[in-house]
Amino acid sequence: MAPSSTEPRQRREKAPPEPLPAASIARLAIDEVGELTGKEAMGVVSVEPAEDGWLVGVEVVEERRIPSSADMLGLYLAELGDDGELLACHRDRRYLRGSTDPKVN
Repeated sequence: MAPSSTEPRQRREKAPPEPLPAASIARLAIDEVGELTGKEAMGVVSVEPAEDGWLVGVEVVEERRIPSSADMLGLYLAELGDDGELLACHRDRRYLRGSTDPKVN
């Protein structure tokens, strides 16, 4: 017997989306940090899995100087979910591009 149109349809459970690969997460982090800061995000310096997603270190040009080796850079840590959604972002530190000491602020 065919089911009548008044019977509720069986609900199909959707499979959770596939987690994005690290390279895709890194590109999303660059875009998000650049948009949030309004500054040029130069690139990703770290990508590591976190409890509910990814923690990505993004280097940003905070202040351009002449010569460029004196540019002030910032390291931003962006936390993204497995789906690429930005969950949190903060500047971890500032340093000169030509600095050999990563703790210079």
